[in-house]
Amino acid sequence: MFPITAARCKIKKRINPSALAINGGPKVRLKPLPGRGLLGPEEKAAVDALFDEAIASGEAFGYNGPAEEEYCREFTEFMGGGYADAVNSGTSGVYVALHALNPEPFTEIIVSPITDCGGMMPITLLNCIPIIADTEPNSYNTGPDQIEKLISPLTSAILVAHIGGEPADIKGIVAVAKKHHIPVIEDCAQSPGAKINGRLVGTFGKIASFSTMFGKHFCTGGQGGMVYTENEDLYWKSRQVSDRGKPFGLPTGSTNSIASLNFNLDDLAATIGRVQLKKLPGILAKRRKIVAQLREEFKKLRVVSIPTVPDDTHPAYWFLRLRFHPETVTCDKETYCQSLTAEGMPVNPNYNALPHTYDWYKNRSVFGTSGYPWTSPRYKGDPNQQFPCPNARAAISRHFNLGISESWSNKDVASITAALKKTESVFLK
Repeated sequence: MFPITAARCKIKKRINPSALAINGGPKVRLKPLPGRGLLGPEEKAAVDALFDEAIASGEAFGYNGPAEEEYCREFTEFMGGGYADAVNSGTSGVYVALHALNPEPFTEIIVSPITDCGGMMPITLLNCIPIIADTEPNSYNTGPDQIEKLISPLTSAILVAHIGGEPADIKGIVAVAKKHHIPVIEDCAQSPGAKINGRLVGTFGKIASFSTMFGKHFCTGGQGGMVYTENEDLYWKSRQVSDRGKPFGLPTGSTNSIASLNFNLDDLAATIGRVQLKKLPGILAKRRKIVAQLREEFKKLRVVSIPTVPDDTHPAYWFLRLRFHPETVTCDKETYCQSLTAEGMPVNPNYNALPHTYDWYKNRSVFGTSGYPWTSPRYKGDPNQQFPCPNARAAISRHFNLGISESWSNKDVASITAALKKTESVFLK
């Protein structure tokens, strides 16, 4: 770490840069921001009761048991109806949702560019080709125009991620998909409870996947996920996919119907999930309140702003996307974020979540050294097609992410704005 000096940042009018913590000045946050406190005595009591029952009966709890059934039922109530199948991770959820649609091998699935690897790799594991749609300008999310440009006779599905808890223009995307008779899968790993005009994300497409790992809005322990749909037939197919093709929903006497793996959740995780799901509305409300407080304070700032969202949109805010305005400062975004980090702020300078730029994709490392599915003679598209995604790259370069937590007090929120104001006072032109 190099000290930030007037020469390095080309400061025209230096305003006490030694006050910055990165240069040895006092930190805004003398103590770290509080942890989320996501798990509490309620989860412990529920798990203890599950163990007490198992000990008393002499029977171990497993999966597809009463706790998991209730958890799935309660999740569908949260979603306003439909069907839910609990799985062991968000990545598994994406795979199960895709597989339930049964896309033909060597067809193309259009996918968001900014996503977790687990939101793209399942496409290739089904021997389909990921076609990466750019984001909308100044957004982490893809949009209908970007997707429609890539639709071809080979397109078998569209996989849309709602990144950071901000809903994509899923209404526009679904309208495009319906015009071309293509199913839409929603990846809601970062956005449970996000709404558009009062309607929850995950209810717009044919089927949706959620993540409940420990870092998300609510959890089922270390890992977990959920597959959700309003279509009963897709529900039974997802149940088959998530449990080695067992004949769920099929006539009596049927045997395992398809080849798949075991992606089940279990009753222990579901027990945690049931308690967590009850907390989710409060978690979402607190995060929205914190962002509303920050939005008011950010009106006083020039270097960083909170992007606006449509009036009918209510994000879930897994993190807060911030727009950096380089024309207002005497240093670059990385230097600015380093300074904020030194003050005790949880910032991610570059959300470099572009899986198609990673080694696995560039080296076609899916099935041995075969290069499949791209190199299969059955694939009739361009295996060397490039996806530069200029909007996505520009969005990453112009924004950085602020981690937020429902545990923050008003004083914690005030410390965030204090750090931003302090940093701005040094670097503002």
